[in-house]
Amino acid sequence: MPHESRIPLTRLDPNAPLVLDTRALGRQPGSSREEHLTVPAPENFGVEMVGVPEGAAIELDLRLEAVLEGVLVTGTATVPLKGECSRCLDPIASTFEADFQELFVYDDTRSGGNAEDDELRLEGDLIDLEPVLRDAVVLALPLSPLCRDDCPGLCPDCGARLADVGPEHHHDVADPRWAALRDLAGDMPASPGRGNGSSGSRGFDRREGKQEG
Repeated sequence: MPHESRIPLTRLDPNAPLVLDTRALGRQPGSSREEHLTVPAPENFGVEMVGVPEGAAIELDLRLEAVLEGVLVTGTATVPLKGECSRCLDPIASTFEADFQELFVYDDTRSGGNAEDDELRLEGDLIDLEPVLRDAVVLALPLSPLCRDDCPGLCPDCGARLADVGPEHHHDVADPRWAALRDLAGDMPASPGRGNGSSGSRGFDRREGKQEG
């Protein structure tokens, strides 16, 4: 039976912004090089309320080092963030830095146990940095970002920004349960023996010591 060569289902594009070529390292343990790259952010690079706009410039400071098992990549990513405050919904714009380190295993290197499931591998001499960058940046972003740590948010009644209207801002809102009780009390007849003493009520004249008819 003829030997069938294993052909990868997908191949990396060497011209993709986040694909790195490691041929210069020559698979010689201890050899290294440093790179500073500016690459466009991929799509969906963030969480629901904050993220890196697609195509925005990501600054990468990288060190690539050949080791026995593969290539160790150490770096820092500086990314621009845009989003909205989870309390007052004001726009947020800031810069975020994330450090990362990942070992890319040579594609012809065997691993023991089940570690192979979690390994990142080179395809030939190429490295795909995008999954590493997503883990370093996206997983570190807050799910509920704030424009400032003490943001008071919005007024629950009128939606005004509490930071603008001040702490004295409030609304006199009657509890509808109390309003229903007042309406019910207004519909009830007066109880006998109460009121202003009219309508047949009997009083007592203390000066005379006798009842008045």
